[in-house]
Amino acid sequence: MSNDFAVKASAMALRRAMIVAFISLFSLPALGQTNATLRGTVTLGESGKPIHNVLITIMQLKRTVSTDEQGNYEFKDLPPSRYEVLAHLDRVPDIVQSVNVVAGRSATLDFRVELSGVSEQVTVTATGTEQAVSSSIQSVDVIGSIDLAKKSPVSLGEALDGELGVAKRSFGPGTARPVIRGFDGDRVLVLQDGNRIGGLGFESGDHAEPINVLTVERIEIVKGPASLLYGSNAIGGVVNAITGHDSAHKGLNGYLTAVGSTNSSQAGSTAGVEFGTERWLFWVNGGGQSAGDYATPIGEVKNSFTREGNVSAGSGYYRQKGFFSFNYQFDKRRYGIPVDPAEEDPEIVNLNPRRHSIQFNGGFREAQSFIESGNFSVQYNDYTHSETNSLTNEVGTLFINKTSLYRGMFEQRKNGRLSGRFGFWGQHRDFSALGEEALAPPTKHNAFALFTLQTLDFERASLQFGGRIETNRYNPEATEARGALPSRSFTGVSAALGVRIPTWSGGAVFANYSHSYRAPSLEELFNLGPHPGNLAFEIGDPNLKRELGDGLDFGVRHSSKRLRFEANGFYYHIRDFVFLAPTGEVDEEENLIVAEYRQGNARYTGTEAQVDIGVHPNIWLNLGADYVNAELVSTGTPLPRIPPLRGKFGLELRYKGLLLNPDVVLAQDQTRLFPNETRTAGYTIFGISGSYLIARQHAAHIISFNAFNLGDRLYRNHLSFIKEFAPEMGRGLRVTYTLRFF
Repeated sequence: MSNDFAVKASAMALRRAMIVAFISLFSLPALGQTNATLRGTVTLGESGKPIHNVLITIMQLKRTVSTDEQGNYEFKDLPPSRYEVLAHLDRVPDIVQSVNVVAGRSATLDFRVELSGVSEQVTVTATGTEQAVSSSIQSVDVIGSIDLAKKSPVSLGEALDGELGVAKRSFGPGTARPVIRGFDGDRVLVLQDGNRIGGLGFESGDHAEPINVLTVERIEIVKGPASLLYGSNAIGGVVNAITGHDSAHKGLNGYLTAVGSTNSSQAGSTAGVEFGTERWLFWVNGGGQSAGDYATPIGEVKNSFTREGNVSAGSGYYRQKGFFSFNYQFDKRRYGIPVDPAEEDPEIVNLNPRRHSIQFNGGFREAQSFIESGNFSVQYNDYTHSETNSLTNEVGTLFINKTSLYRGMFEQRKNGRLSGRFGFWGQHRDFSALGEEALAPPTKHNAFALFTLQTLDFERASLQFGGRIETNRYNPEATEARGALPSRSFTGVSAALGVRIPTWSGGAVFANYSHSYRAPSLEELFNLGPHPGNLAFEIGDPNLKRELGDGLDFGVRHSSKRLRFEANGFYYHIRDFVFLAPTGEVDEEENLIVAEYRQGNARYTGTEAQVDIGVHPNIWLNLGADYVNAELVSTGTPLPRIPPLRGKFGLELRYKGLLLNPDVVLAQDQTRLFPNETRTAGYTIFGISGSYLIARQHAAHIISFNAFNLGDRLYRNHLSFIKEFAPEMGRGLRVTYTLRFF
């Protein structure tokens, strides 16, 4: 019996060994096949020069490597899949490409970095994480630092004017602020690195945004339901200026830009450097520029000068699974309010904004839990600006706006088809004003919000949904002139639902529904007095209700090697829309129209389209158009300062390192007018811009120029508060030299 048992046991052991050997024999190749490699080379433009220290990121895996001295990179042990791969170099447009990684094979993906021109780019603003613009459910535009330098603007509004769906509101060159799809003021949220900057550009036509666009890496514009991650007052969209400095790299890189212009005698320069080790990064940026009174076909616009200077510095520590950073910024400006030549003995007023900002960031990555990563920021902004008489240097009004902000956002580990992020945000604002235009009493404004944005990825569609609950509390102080005003508290929910459906290779249709909530601003509630910045004697209403809106945004998008286009349509219905309505009376002492903040239902509709066609590898045709129609529903009265129908025709011509962009901009006359609003005529203006690249392995020299309004056409911006006596700039030439070293 014992021998039989031993024989049976030996037979069973032999069978087990054979099974294990059989499985091992066939599974070893399969296991080996799961290990794939991705490698490639990064070069600069037509020169083919390799670039080192370019950060290459597989966005789905959040794995990053940098290129070596020969411009080479490599990822090992990749699971087979289709990936979007990002190439990032400081102050150069990001590039994203797709690649299929097959089990057991090596894949090659090379990048050619172009400093400007038509290319696929990346956005972080739309969803809070890196994503190809063509894959976004929202409508997104990205403007890189080279294209910003080519425009050489003195304000944020001038930098973005002419982008798809974006116009500029202005009270002179130094005050221009972006208007998105006809929305202005508190309905367009301006950010820097995802945080509010603490300025007062939203409240008045003569207030600037304290951002030097020549020092940022890029600006992202997200239109439509962009409020969930950033604020309930972003129904028009979000403008996010991104400075970078978000990961470490070895060695030194930086930039130097110098600007000069024939019109307004503009001159300026900016510079910045980054120095890094494997884990530490240090940076400093700074610059300044000045411009005199600008010239038009009918003469100079008096007191339209601008001056600005700024500096920022910081450091960060970046490990594989965590980071922290610190940044300090200082911005100081001085600009004039243009003078009406028909006015007798006018008061010449200059504005002098100044901003200090301190920001701490931190976060973790690759956590082995439901929450995969998290980012936190704490920021303090100290903003003041004075309005002074240029002859006596006496301060007429002093505005003080101090804000403390905190924000946290957590990214979930992908669970099947579901991925997303959620977070919190808070603000404490301490506002006060002294002097002639102290319209609102000293007020404490506290806000808090919780938000989430989730995505379901299906084989043939992506579904995105989210919500934000936000509360705003205003506590005005009693004053001798106004007495006690009521405190107000508002709490509401914003929500959005979006879908993107791929329809053909490189193409997709998308649609978004949004329900928006906006609390009235401090100024709309409590202003009382003369406000030349809005050309009105303003009367606020402390009993205003919150705004509630419903919007539909839909479109089609295509991105391929020789064709890129996007066409959008939108419709917004806003209940209890707050607007400034003239009463028909005139304040005799200030000679300003008396206007009251009122509420009524409003409707915005419009369309925008852009097409880039590669008729030849070195010749692209660029076409674009946008239109907005907005009115009060009950009366059919058009809303004020809505941009007219506008079109653009241009070319992109390349020859080796030379890039030329001739263009024609056409605008229709605006006849849909708010009461007491001035009609503006249509116009056609011609211009040509371009750049020449001289590439070296560790440096690039870019000489750019922008010849604008070549026909010296007299035309007026319908969104300007002073269009009656201050037309737009006449013929001029701006030249920019930029050095990038890496």
